Amino acid sequence: MQDTDRDLLPEGLGDRLPAQARAAQHVRRVGHDVLASHGYARVEPPLLEFEKSLASRMAGVQARRMFRFVDPASLRLLALRSDITAQVARMAATSLATAPRPLRLSYSGPVSTIKGDGLDPARERLQLGAELVGTDTVAAAAEIVELAIETLASAGATGISVDFTLPDLVDTLSAGPLPLDGAQIEKVREMLDAKDAGGLVDVGGEGYLPLLYAVGPFESAIAQLESFEAGGALDSRIEGLRAIAARVGGKARLTLDPSERHGFEYQSWFGFTIYAEGISGSLGRGGTYQILGQAGEEPEAATGFSLYPDPLIGALAATSDEPQKLFLPLGYDVQVAAQQRAVGWITLAALSDSDDPRALGCSHVLEGREAVAL
Repeated sequence: MQDTDRDLLPEGLGDRLPAQARAAQHVRRVGHDVLASHGYARVEPPLLEFEKSLASRMAGVQARRMFRFVDPASLRLLALRSDITAQVARMAATSLATAPRPLRLSYSGPVSTIKGDGLDPARERLQLGAELVGTDTVAAAAEIVELAIETLASAGATGISVDFTLPDLVDTLSAGPLPLDGAQIEKVREMLDAKDAGGLVDVGGEGYLPLLYAVGPFESAIAQLESFEAGGALDSRIEGLRAIAARVGGKARLTLDPSERHGFEYQSWFGFTIYAEGISGSLGRGGTYQILGQAGEEPEAATGFSLYPDPLIGALAATSDEPQKLFLPLGYDVQVAAQQRAVGWITLAALSDSDDPRALGCSHVLEGREAVAL
């Protein structure tokens, strides 16, 4: 009986073929160049950690989305990371606990989840990001938004837009001018996320209806939010949003959806989602959050972003040209070949008389000391 499925990959997982791998390398390289130029030191956490460590460092991290199994060495539960941010938070709270603040760190690597997100079946993605640990001020948030925009633009994204949100909006209002009981809070959040005015009334959230209209282009939406009567509870947040927008507004199109919560499970007062023209769905998100300290210690404020550039990588791979290659015939001069590589050529050496430079994708052949077009 023939084995017909030995070469299949699990649902949601896939190979990167040469064009995709080349585009992914480009995105990571230029992304880290941008982050390093702004003082963000690169760190590389492991693929696996104890589940307790990954799930307990930040509020909102969902252990049920992680692949988990028992470590045969320690007999403790291990998890395959679904988010590198939590690992960077652990490093900041432990190995780098005494490093000067604000602490700027960057990272990239694959992350995996048990199931895809919404309509996206992918269970493995590249994550690239930066964390600014020790502060969640307006200045820190503005730096992070600017950096996310610059990183994507350098990688090749165009027509970038950023959608701002206030993840703790319902918590802030329900604890002050628009009180809700514990059961109502989650229902009101769900209705706001669904933009369901009737449902919002049904769950007792009539006072939150104006938030459904504070959505859209930043200037018109922030004006709607300013007109919302909240007893001053939102004044500092509105002021912060305006300050961030003033700093980054010329670099991207800005929108506002103050009650959006999807994907912001651990963000505090500020969050944002970033998009690019011609790319379906978002390319990442970021905002302010808290790193949970050791037992008895106060949480530490932080601000950061995570990009998931796989859609951009796919677009770049589809439009990029194959790099030119120089064919080296049998008996070529080794020193001349090295000189050609030094000036940027990719060389491909013949292994036999039957090697065909055109079939192997070469555009030129080395004749003597010169690269001659085929």
